[in-house]
Amino acid sequence: MADKTVSKHLVNLEKQFATTDPVLQKAVKVFQELDELEFEMGLIENDETTARKCSWWPLISTLGGYSPAKSEFINRFLDAHLHTTRHKFTVLQYTPQTTGTTLPGAALDADHRLPFYKIGRDIDQISPGEGSKVNSYLELVTVNSIKLKNKLIIDTPVLNPSAENAVNSLLRQHVTAISDLVLVFTDLFDCDPEFSKDTIASIVKYQDTNKFLYVIDHSELNLEQSKIHEIIASWQRRLSDFGIFTGQFVVLSQNSNITQIEQRINNLNSDRSYRVLESLENSIRAVDDVVIDEVETALTTWKERCNATTLIILSFIIMLILFAEIAVGILDLFFDPIIGPAIILALIALLTPLHLVVSRVHAKFIVNQLHKRQKQLNLSEDLSGLFEKSLTFWRMLLPITQPVGKTKKNRKKVNSLMEQTKDLVQALNDQFSRGQHQDYASSYEAGEEY
Repeated sequence: MADKTVSKHLVNLEKQFATTDPVLQKAVKVFQELDELEFEMGLIENDETTARKCSWWPLISTLGGYSPAKSEFINRFLDAHLHTTRHKFTVLQYTPQTTGTTLPGAALDADHRLPFYKIGRDIDQISPGEGSKVNSYLELVTVNSIKLKNKLIIDTPVLNPSAENAVNSLLRQHVTAISDLVLVFTDLFDCDPEFSKDTIASIVKYQDTNKFLYVIDHSELNLEQSKIHEIIASWQRRLSDFGIFTGQFVVLSQNSNITQIEQRINNLNSDRSYRVLESLENSIRAVDDVVIDEVETALTTWKERCNATTLIILSFIIMLILFAEIAVGILDLFFDPIIGPAIILALIALLTPLHLVVSRVHAKFIVNQLHKRQKQLNLSEDLSGLFEKSLTFWRMLLPITQPVGKTKKNRKKVNSLMEQTKDLVQALNDQFSRGQHQDYASSYEAGEEY
């Protein structure tokens, strides 16, 4: 079998982090080894990579209610005058050009470097037909602001009861899950609970990740420090009623600055590194915990159906023989030392290709089911690829239900990849404990291919 070609995406990522982040550079190597394993098992194509499951950009997102607090903060922070669509999820990206550009949602859905890659597939799962309408939900806006350089901001639409639907809820949950920092404007909690419950549930789900910073907007007031503490304490009590007990708070006032927010943003590179390593670990675990199990279950079902169908055909042949015995008496032929073995060989010669044909027919139905299952599990790995790779001649005839690739060698390889990933997490931890961590700067530029 041909060796896996290293994905251009991985090649450019390795160059990207060669001089800026040794941990992520080594992570790229682990992704490459995982790609080789999955390619051998038929799970990915030659030009694909598992590294596309997560965005390698540091990600900031915003959540807010219907007040203008969120959009006003973004304009002040970026020192820009943006006129984004309030009902769309807007990805803000740096551009060195003085004039910004607005691109359609299809640009996000098609670009593996950006956080909504292939999101149309997920949208179709919960709302069939809507996946082709990503332009109605997403947009990409380039902004000439140095504060956006090397990072992305995802500005979510306001919670508007007249515009809320299952797709918006899905996208908000997706954004919350993938972000390194989520700025939650507290007017979110003043919205109708019926329309904000899914968003709040996502915050509760991920609150222990320490990615949330709650922004209390009182920019029209001049507040003393003691009053700010009172406001924060009041909001802490209020959020506890929603099941939210962790997260930082910042109060925006006339006399306050956003140092706390800027400090969190300055740490995004390390947050991004931990997120990428978590994605790597999850991808490695999924090979055994999800992919192999799903395909093995499918193979077992396929084998049971094939055997049952072949037994039905064999039963039909036996019935024909019994009818022939009643009519003309042919059973004596089976005990003839020459004719008997010849008849048995003829039956085997007939049943073997019939069994192979039956196996191929049933395999087509299983493949269709695996395509659906892959979408349900939101997997990038091709489950049907591993299944079809397991349909060899002898596997069709013998009672084998283990997928190709479920071997001691691959089990050892998976364990090795897990150990390498854990070592990378430890190395990342050591950068902090030894005081060696740097605010590694990426060189992601608008439109750069990596």
